[in-house]
Amino acid sequence: MASAARRSRAGLAAVKVVIYDCDGVLIDSRRANAAFYNHLLEKFGLGPITPRQLDFVHSSTAREAVDFLFKGTPWVAAAQNYQLNIDNRPFLSLLSPEPHIREVLAALRPGYHTAIATNRGKSLPLVLQELGLDVLFELTVSSYDVAKPKPHPECLLKILKHFRAEPREAVYIGDAPVDLLVSRHAGVNFVAYKNPGLKARYHLQDHRELLEILPGFA
Repeated sequence: MASAARRSRAGLAAVKVVIYDCDGVLIDSRRANAAFYNHLLEKFGLGPITPRQLDFVHSSTAREAVDFLFKGTPWVAAAQNYQLNIDNRPFLSLLSPEPHIREVLAALRPGYHTAIATNRGKSLPLVLQELGLDVLFELTVSSYDVAKPKPHPECLLKILKHFRAEPREAVYIGDAPVDLLVSRHAGVNFVAYKNPGLKARYHLQDHRELLEILPGFA
């Protein structure tokens, strides 16, 4: 076990930027997302959201989610306009941070830069403030901050540029196929969280395991 940890640390020796996806990685948001989109669907006489639909919206932008959920209906444009103006605050109580994420983020700093790259949009600042995670990140890049969301690498490239880092100097932690794709497109190291089915060199079931593979921790 110790030798495996040493090999892992050697493989990430150049890393100085740790980048996180949001939904499913920093936070457990499935109940909140289900409630949000059920509210939206009910507004137009549709729903409830199915498990397959929830899997899709979990890692998509709100615009992509609405296009998907309302495909074939006459309400796509109206639903898009409505979702842009929904007050997200009633759904915040359904969110919870993933176990141990706060202590791991605190341990990472100041040795590593910390950032978020997510397809979540206007609700991101509210979510981070609600859970007390906003002060633990130096930079956040949401779908509102890029021209092209994941899997396009713009979000990760923007973070690399901000920290003047090369792709090999960053690691991206995600839980969905789109996270694996964006990592590949940007050339950064990918770490899969709670999804052993994703092809990744590193897999985490607990955020504390990140400290076992990054240099600088016992």
